[in-house]
Amino acid sequence: MIIFQRTIESKIKANLFKGRAILLFGPRQVGKTTLSKKIVSDYGDNGGYFNCELAMVRKHFFIGKPELLKELVGDKKIVVFDEAQTIEDIGSILKSFIDTYPEVQIIATGSSSFDLANKINEPLTGRSFEYTLFPLSIEEIGLTKNITREDLLGFLRLGTYPAVVAESDLNTKEEILKNLSTNYLYKDIFLFESIKNPTIFENLLKILSLQVGSIVSLNELSETLGVHRATVDKYMRLLEQSFVIKRINTFVNNPRTEVKKAFKVYFLDSGIRNAVIDDVSAVEGRNDKGAIFENFFYTELRKQLSADVFQKQIKFWRMRTGIEIDFVTQRGEELEAYECKWQKENVPFKEFLRKYPKAKTKVVSLSDFITDTANLDQ
Repeated sequence: MIIFQRTIESKIKANLFKGRAILLFGPRQVGKTTLSKKIVSDYGDNGGYFNCELAMVRKHFFIGKPELLKELVGDKKIVVFDEAQTIEDIGSILKSFIDTYPEVQIIATGSSSFDLANKINEPLTGRSFEYTLFPLSIEEIGLTKNITREDLLGFLRLGTYPAVVAESDLNTKEEILKNLSTNYLYKDIFLFESIKNPTIFENLLKILSLQVGSIVSLNELSETLGVHRATVDKYMRLLEQSFVIKRINTFVNNPRTEVKKAFKVYFLDSGIRNAVIDDVSAVEGRNDKGAIFENFFYTELRKQLSADVFQKQIKFWRMRTGIEIDFVTQRGEELEAYECKWQKENVPFKEFLRKYPKAKTKVVSLSDFITDTANLDQ
């Protein structure tokens, strides 16, 4: 079994034993349990792991009774509470425990930010460090092997969930992805939220998967699905909070010439996106290969920027004349613009640079992610 080195590990370790809990968010099956177990294993018998979905573990979590949880923890110095979002009032319980036993380092993981964040964030204000674990990045995969063009096309096609990347047999890869996209994709949403019409919810997801890289309209989605605009917005919010999709907005400094109220939707894993539309065929011959690569680059950019303490925002730029830049990152006055192209080509960025002459620009293509340069084939 391949154990991938996660870049976030060193950042978590640097903030251990500082009197704050470590909150590790991320979708199911992305490696949160593996990573947290790896971290506590460094402490031998002083480290412990507890699955909060087990009744024998859950019975120790009560508000106002930190000593009951201490019975579970015992003399261990660092512990993992996995799937912490399944515990009612988990935030208040952990706050009380941290205040009573500050010497014990807690790592709490959760696969749904909308539930874990709502239960933990307010009670643990000033008492936690938060991290998000995504599917594997190209950087992380590259620590175990040189990435060929064939590898990269496979990532565009089937995504980069650890179990998918680690498997060598193509049929098994597809089976794992199908399992992820059906058994795990909606689990948290259906478990914690009342979805009155699952069919509409799934149809929305399919429509969004076909609009990757295009401007999305809530009104059009509402009309197509035959439901209220507020329902569409709610479902999209739930999909974001369960790490399935992400909305990005426009970068605007001059509303008179630049589009203001528009957004696009990207999936946090290209394999999941392809599985949603039941098309995991080879990417190169597909009409949507450009959109798939654009989605892939978005996920890589998001993974890269998530490591920063003060993260850059990711937006897109569009003029009312239709001229568009795929992605713009911003932090203060620092701007970087990116155009995604299947093959390298010259993009002048003329209009964007006319308005923002200090911005850095880059055209990104498949070759930017291939580390096996000996076999580089554009």
